[in-house]
Amino acid sequence: MSPPHSFRLCLNPHAGIADNPVLPPDEYRCAKAEITGWNGYAPTPLHDLPTVAGNAGVAAIRLKDESGRFGLGSFKALGGAYAAGVALAAVLARLGGMPGDVTLTSATDGNHGRAVAWGSVRLGCRCVIFVHATVSQARVDAIAAFGAEVRRVPGTYDDAVRAAELAGRQPGWVVVSDTSWPGYTDIPRAIMQGYRLMADEAAGQWQGAPPTHVFIQAGVGGVAAAVSVQLRDCFTPAPRLVVVEPRDAACLLASAEAGRLTSVSGTLDTLMAGLACGEPSLLAWQELTRSATAFMAIPDQAAVDGMRLLAEQGIVSGESGAAGLAGFRLAAAGDAARAALHLGSDSRVLLFSTEGATDRLLYQRLTGHSPEAVGSQQRH
Repeated sequence: MSPPHSFRLCLNPHAGIADNPVLPPDEYRCAKAEITGWNGYAPTPLHDLPTVAGNAGVAAIRLKDESGRFGLGSFKALGGAYAAGVALAAVLARLGGMPGDVTLTSATDGNHGRAVAWGSVRLGCRCVIFVHATVSQARVDAIAAFGAEVRRVPGTYDDAVRAAELAGRQPGWVVVSDTSWPGYTDIPRAIMQGYRLMADEAAGQWQGAPPTHVFIQAGVGGVAAAVSVQLRDCFTPAPRLVVVEPRDAACLLASAEAGRLTSVSGTLDTLMAGLACGEPSLLAWQELTRSATAFMAIPDQAAVDGMRLLAEQGIVSGESGAAGLAGFRLAAAGDAARAALHLGSDSRVLLFSTEGATDRLLYQRLTGHSPEAVGSQQRH
């Protein structure tokens, strides 16, 4: 079989090598207790996709749908809003004062900034979010709707990260970044602990024989690493984990090929806006370098095809949200990739749609349908 689009696949030669745990279990228990106690908390649905599974030649496909999480349209509230509270508590314990004296700041492609802004409202903090040149105005407006100040900077997501880090050095400011680097790991670790709840829910909702594979999209790698940790805790043996990235922003695949943490340069131009990252998270790489079975880099059109397929199923999924499904479909359509990943007729695949239509007009242009029309199919 030949897949409809070309893609890159890198098998991880270091998969399975033991290392120190990146996300301690006691910290996750605290995150879970906190988040599940918030008003409006409810597990998001796990959809069974038997027709998609049959067409792909596997036994089962189930997809975790994050489009309704806390009304924010993505899974990011689990991490950004939770870590905002952790960061605020830490700075107030150290410096004293009141929440209104603190400014939380971060960089974003859209979803993380929205989550931090939402968390800031809940906590009573000021919030300043940095976005790069190509973040859509719809995503900027969604962040500003929570009262955050949004500052646009030239360059890429990684340039926005640096701008936020510089601003965060001011007195009373705290960086709530979902990527980590040497000397900055505590808050990103809290974010990843929050993300684990999504995978924990999925494991609890799974019925029957456990999943054999998970295809999970990645930008800096935080959610992929969090899913990896949680599924390893929930299933023995752990499912094979395949990390899916945009073709022109595949920093984790580049790291796997180089055998060390590696950045990619350029414009990082991709429709998968939430995954347009050129520099991996240190913490995420420390997990994925030993736990990922493989890394994939896919073209934008594959993600659009995935969005349209999910729309046919009544599931609203954005460009980044459909990337894991897109990677799976490409791998399943190629004999060599199926063999390399041990995909067969008895395989059971877990996927995560990490966002809904976070840019409504773009979603309608790419799928030909409004998110409201697609969502109504699922309800009926």
